[in-house]
Amino acid sequence: MSMPASIDTVAGKPEPTTQAGPVGTGNLNLPASKLPVYEEPNDFRQSLHWRVFRIIAEFIDGWQFLADFKNTISFFGSARFKQGDRWYEEAKQLGSMLAKAGFGVVTGGGPGIMQAGNKGATEGGGDSIGLNIKLLAEQRINPYVKESLAFHYFFVRKLMLSYAARAYVFFPGGLGTLDEAFEILTLIQTKKISDKIPVVLVGKEFWEPIHRWLFEEMYTKMHTIDGADMKLYTIVDSAEEAFEIVKNAPERADFFY
Repeated sequence: MSMPASIDTVAGKPEPTTQAGPVGTGNLNLPASKLPVYEEPNDFRQSLHWRVFRIIAEFIDGWQFLADFKNTISFFGSARFKQGDRWYEEAKQLGSMLAKAGFGVVTGGGPGIMQAGNKGATEGGGDSIGLNIKLLAEQRINPYVKESLAFHYFFVRKLMLSYAARAYVFFPGGLGTLDEAFEILTLIQTKKISDKIPVVLVGKEFWEPIHRWLFEEMYTKMHTIDGADMKLYTIVDSAEEAFEIVKNAPERADFFY
């Protein structure tokens, strides 16, 4: 998918927007919680059997699509940050640094941190990949995605965001970001994903209180995790620090799940 020619990527220029949000293929480049609810038509598509085939098809399409990108980093974070917000700008900078170093940036294809990462990757001349949410008549997609695939099922899209990435970078976010972060950490903890793959949490003001809670409540008080679990991630405070970790990430030659 080519980036629309009308998008201005000159630093400092305002993002293209509509009344509903930044321009994508339509005007629905919004946080997932703000998207319209989709209801299946009352026909064969509601049957469990049909859904099984549709789920299998999405897995096949997703893996087939990602097979063309061998050197990617997955970005996660809030869909609500705007251009000019600190973490939007840090994500854009990191995306650009990674692109110039030969990495592709994979995001959920939406606004906020996703848009910032894709914008940085595009401006850096690298692969800017969006794994989008499929709506009734269009995709939710930000204007800086160069290659994209849309998913009807959130859980398939979520798996594809984590599949085969050489590193995972989490910026401050909401419930979805926390869900994705803890799932990745659980998969590493349970040895479904290699512990050599970096998990970088960007933003000390956001992640350090969570780290303290994990240490004081779960590790020290409740004994529900091990000391080694506290070392599954690294907290940094800038794009430069994140890049220094991610640039040395090992290649993914494995097939998890």
